[in-house]
Amino acid sequence: MPRSGYADLPLHYGRVPTWLAERMTKLGGAIVEALVMEFGKSEVLKRLSDPMWFQAFGSVLGMDWHSSGITTSVMGALKRAINPMSKDLGIYVCGGRGKHSLQTPHELLKIASQTGLNGDALVRTSKLAAKIDNTAVQDGFQLYLHNFILTDKGEWAVVQQGLNDATGTARRYHWHSAQLSSFLDEPHVGVCGENQGMILNLTDTNAVGTRAGIVDLTAEDPGKMMGEIRKIILPSHHEVTISDVNLKRLGAVLTVAHEMQTKNFESLLLLEGAGPRTIQSLTLVSEIIYGTPSRFTDPARYSFAHGGKDGHPFPVPLKVYDETIGVLKRSIEKAKIGQTEKQKAIQQLSIMAQNVEKSFIPNPFFDKVIAKEREDSYKYGGMTVMGRAQPPKLKKGQQLKLF
Repeated sequence: MPRSGYADLPLHYGRVPTWLAERMTKLGGAIVEALVMEFGKSEVLKRLSDPMWFQAFGSVLGMDWHSSGITTSVMGALKRAINPMSKDLGIYVCGGRGKHSLQTPHELLKIASQTGLNGDALVRTSKLAAKIDNTAVQDGFQLYLHNFILTDKGEWAVVQQGLNDATGTARRYHWHSAQLSSFLDEPHVGVCGENQGMILNLTDTNAVGTRAGIVDLTAEDPGKMMGEIRKIILPSHHEVTISDVNLKRLGAVLTVAHEMQTKNFESLLLLEGAGPRTIQSLTLVSEIIYGTPSRFTDPARYSFAHGGKDGHPFPVPLKVYDETIGVLKRSIEKAKIGQTEKQKAIQQLSIMAQNVEKSFIPNPFFDKVIAKEREDSYKYGGMTVMGRAQPPKLKKGQQLKLF
């Protein structure tokens, strides 16, 4: 299987604040539930193994759109959200960062005893995936995070990340059993990281001769340098710029949310109480659930759902975030008892945006959108790691408009 690409992942230090971590768990869990209900548990693993969908997913959850912290935070949120529902969903998340990754074999054996899966085979797969990305691909990155996601049918995905101390960057590796033909021949679905030049890659298809006779993946220098994987590079800058976003797609989302009246769409009447700002977020969440792979080529766009914890492109609007969680969770609960109207209404949002996109002509609105979001941030309970968003300073004689 060909790797799907590279993306630059600059290191971001620090912890995700509790107010965001709790919401990431709730929204991440709701999105996974919706995916399972609509497409089945296999689709969840397929999405997680797509590096660009993963990046877009992290952005919708309020993480900084291109940082290495997305990996740790998203997988941590999913583990907290999914495992309590594993019996119903049929999905389990194992491992994590640092010492938590060492618990993966124990967790897999426990799951195997509950599901009847071959625990020894799962442990071997987990260790082999880590060994390959740490040893067979010698690209300067040492693994510090390993997550093994599996279903009760034995299908699995791996998301793991390595650190390069010399460059201060991270590289994320994605695996999916459904797309794996061999552990040694191009096993990755995707690899995200900064271009490091020539690397030693024993999993390259051209390395079949070099690998001949190698029993242990820790074998020494094969005497041949392999070609690089093809590149999809995310920029190093922290802020969201106009070049990071597909303006036709973003403009279509904003049009659906702000210019079209909810009352004009019968399906949207089912989303009672959802104002324009919440519709904007729900439209991007809808795309995360129902969108096709081609929709995730500009993951920065998804940060316009709930901003970013560092304030880029704007503070996380807690009130909007909570409304998004509420609408999505209510639609899931109703769907469980056969009332799918709300679920269909959420799906319709992404369809509307795509229809608007066909005729939408981009204009210089990008900076104005960000400026307006920042100006109104305090109305929506805007929050960053630095604290709460404050109302804009008023000029002499100017009155503050709350709504």
